[in-house]
Amino acid sequence: MSSQRKIRGDVVIELQNVAVGYGGTDLLSEMSLKLVPGSFHFLTGPSGAGKTSFLKLCYGELTPSAGHLSLFGQDVRMLGRDDIANIRQRVGVVHQDCQFLDHLSLEENIALPLAVTQRTVNRDELRELLGWVGLSAQAQALPPQLSGGERQRAALARAVMMSPEVIIADEPTGNLDWEMSLRLLSLLVELNRMGKTVVIATHDLNLIRQTKAQVSARVLRIAGRRLHLAGADL
Repeated sequence: MSSQRKIRGDVVIELQNVAVGYGGTDLLSEMSLKLVPGSFHFLTGPSGAGKTSFLKLCYGELTPSAGHLSLFGQDVRMLGRDDIANIRQRVGVVHQDCQFLDHLSLEENIALPLAVTQRTVNRDELRELLGWVGLSAQAQALPPQLSGGERQRAALARAVMMSPEVIIADEPTGNLDWEMSLRLLSLLVELNRMGKTVVIATHDLNLIRQTKAQVSARVLRIAGRRLHLAGADL
């Protein structure tokens, strides 16, 4: 893959006593954290604990109900719609249930972020990206023809198409077998080694242990509506 935009500053995402809630009830509260460029974090916690809500805070999908949240040095409460859109171009998101347009080829789906922002698609870079995720042979395939592992690797390719500084993945291996999970994680580790900040929500502790043997990673845990730094026994 080609090199990406240089990250500026010493903190990309910062939470200070942040809370987020629905219907007047806090789902998460008193969360404080600094994510620096090039860091690698896992996010764990039981189903329904608020992992997805935390991740949505990290890319501006949610606004805190209390506390201070800054993304790339900017207070989210001071940002307009266009500002949020610009920030989201700096964060690549991989969802567990990745959605594609079934009438477009895989290649066209991956290039969609560029088309939406009216940027020119560099075909050489697109082919390089497809090769990086091991999907060169599936470039013209339609999404329904792809396996689960191929769809997740395609989702990762689409997430990095805009050369983001931060990669956020929400249970990206939840529907994959062990071998394919390791393959996807190896790609995320490679992105981190290129300087990307990576945050992965997962319930798979074995996957965390496997990855921690390859890269320096911190493990965060959501429990009791709070964000905690998990112990080293993981």
